[in-house]
Amino acid sequence: MPNTVLIGAQWGDEGKGKIIDVLAGQVDIVVRYQGGNNAGHTVKIGDEHYVLHLIPSGILRDDQVCVIGNGLVVNPSALLDEIAEVEAAGKKVQGRLFVSDRAHIVFPYHRALDAAREALLAEGSKIGTTGRGIGPCYSDKVTRTGLRAGDLLTSDYPALLQSRLVEANKVLAAMGGETLDEKAVLADYLAVAERMRPYIKDTVTYLGDAIRQGQTVLFEGAQGTMLDIDFGTYPFVTSSSATAGGACTGSGVPPHKIDRVVGVIKAYTTRVGEGPFPTELFDADGERMRDAGGEYGATTGRPRRCGWFDAVVGRYAAMINGVDFWAMTKLDVLDTFETLRVCTAYEYEGERLTEMPASVNILEKCKPVYTDVPGWCEPTSHITRYEDLPARARSYVEYLCELMGGQLGILSVGPKRESTLRVGL
Repeated sequence: MPNTVLIGAQWGDEGKGKIIDVLAGQVDIVVRYQGGNNAGHTVKIGDEHYVLHLIPSGILRDDQVCVIGNGLVVNPSALLDEIAEVEAAGKKVQGRLFVSDRAHIVFPYHRALDAAREALLAEGSKIGTTGRGIGPCYSDKVTRTGLRAGDLLTSDYPALLQSRLVEANKVLAAMGGETLDEKAVLADYLAVAERMRPYIKDTVTYLGDAIRQGQTVLFEGAQGTMLDIDFGTYPFVTSSSATAGGACTGSGVPPHKIDRVVGVIKAYTTRVGEGPFPTELFDADGERMRDAGGEYGATTGRPRRCGWFDAVVGRYAAMINGVDFWAMTKLDVLDTFETLRVCTAYEYEGERLTEMPASVNILEKCKPVYTDVPGWCEPTSHITRYEDLPARARSYVEYLCELMGGQLGILSVGPKRESTLRVGL
């Protein structure tokens, strides 16, 4: 398979974990390139159910090497717990999983700062952070005060961490937050550093060498385009580059070594957390989507906000990421709807908008312009060939692809591996 970037094309939770799992069997290496353990990728294999937060979903295969790239911020305690869970499920991890020595490390003071800052925000201004310290860790990266995985292996590490703890406690005290026990954190994270040692590697050189030798790579994004720090609904976004461009900066692989982009998108729209969501439903239809789709966050357990498909978002994601193929998920969730609605544009103060506005103040005042499409009212989760779908289901999928641009590559009609219809990929 060509070197491929896989991204979320909405507000995350599109089903990327499942699609990565399906495609990972065709590559040598799977690379996660941004975010932290604020992501949750869910994979169902037979009767087994896995939720991964940091480790690339390719670890659930048998032979693929998995890389946590330099673009991530890594909570080592959470990663070690996740490794233990994967190993308990019978999968080999050591020797197959590497953490970039350039990836920044999330410490307890980052989580404490995250909580303290969110608590200070007024209602209506809260970001809806997961509270896992991701934003503060990326802040340290940008202000050049962070510690990276490679630092854990140096003799300077204890002194560096001690100085960061002292500084963080001063900030927490000034914000009215609870300060940390510096000695306890230092002792815990000296032990954690030793446990991390077998996984830390110069992954930039490793990936460069592997690609030169003809090995193939699948780049796994987390969150989604509308949560990207630059292109999402700022400030209600994550703290990293969740779009296709992040694959290069988050892994060290140059752009000309990437062959194609696959966009993962639901057949409807969901969002977790705060921020504008033009097609959000507050009625029985939204509840039906949530119940049928099991729409609860894999990381936080929070119920997801549900709404009709937004083609303005889809077109925008196609443009930003250069989507070649779509992997559309959860079509089966819509099996019982007699009529489906598709947002093709927004109306703002009497003007029709067909492109995504940069300002959330404008977006939150936008009204969706809908086109109604007949549903198929037949079950689809048992179907294994695209040609066997109800005609109206195929028409709906093809209409969405036409609105967005790009070619259908995969269609998912259920959570299991076998509920994945390969069309153009």
